[in-house]
Amino acid sequence: MSDNEIDIAVEDPRWEQAVPDLEAFALRAVEAGLAILPDSASGPVEVSVLLADDAAVQTLNRTWRNKDKPTNVLSFPAAGGPLQPGMARPLGDVVLAYDTLVRESAEQSKPFEHHFAHLLVHGTLHLLGQDHETGEAEADAMEALEVAALRTLGIPNPYDD
Repeated sequence: MSDNEIDIAVEDPRWEQAVPDLEAFALRAVEAGLAILPDSASGPVEVSVLLADDAAVQTLNRTWRNKDKPTNVLSFPAAGGPLQPGMARPLGDVVLAYDTLVRESAEQSKPFEHHFAHLLVHGTLHLLGQDHETGEAEADAMEALEVAALRTLGIPNPYDD
């Protein structure tokens, strides 16, 4: 058990029907992402996860990224600032779109739970400063971290065909 504070908010009840023991599963996936880069998350951290639908994610994507479409996962890193002693350092928020994850997992012939865990790890790594959009080397490095984190959860490499 870690001292990290991971808050899971379920906005769309279909998440609870799709994943047995949803909160525990989501917590393990976020913790796996945090553990794969332990130096980036030194000390306890706080992460908020919102499990929403495509409409909510599309609104956020339009508002914050000027992209008027849903996407599978959005990450919103927290702004740095002074911390109170003993308080967890806020890392930010990860938001996932149920409808998009269902569609993608079917298209990729992957179990929904595996795709869900992958995107939670992916979003967590973004909160830790990883970025796959800055170049091929960075994308390869982030993929390797995702694969390693997912391996700790018993989930196969999502990039294998």
